[in-house]
Amino acid sequence: MPVLTSNLQEEISLEESLILLVEKVVKETLKLEGYSTEAEVGVIFVDDNYIKSLNAEYRGIDKPTDVLSFALNEGEEMPEEEDAEELLGDIVMSLPTAQRQAQEYEHSFEREVAFLTVHGSLHLLGYDHQTEEERQLMREKEEAILNALKITR
Repeated sequence: MPVLTSNLQEEISLEESLILLVEKVVKETLKLEGYSTEAEVGVIFVDDNYIKSLNAEYRGIDKPTDVLSFALNEGEEMPEEEDAEELLGDIVMSLPTAQRQAQEYEHSFEREVAFLTVHGSLHLLGYDHQTEEERQLMREKEEAILNALKITR
């Protein structure tokens, strides 16, 4: 299950431990959701200006956000073969926003990055939060995954 990471920002030092955490979170999310061990996800770390431009271009919202997901197989079923390679898409995360939110929510930076990784991964798998019912389901899945990894507030 390849998790490919890229760092396109220079504001926050990207430690190897954070990259390993993100890989672990993506893998656990995919495993718990029944995806192939060969599924591939990209995680790109960016700054606020970069994610603001993506948010404006793709969502029409001209301000920074914490995480965006770009699914390659939106609306498609996963392959039936267990080992079929599947490119799921990319998660783009603003590390400066994650750092601010960690302070705001009074938990660790690592916990915030893990939460945003789960959130972005679930979007790649087709989950959304446009309605209250969808939001509740997504929140339950996020908490279940973080609890399985023993990542708490």
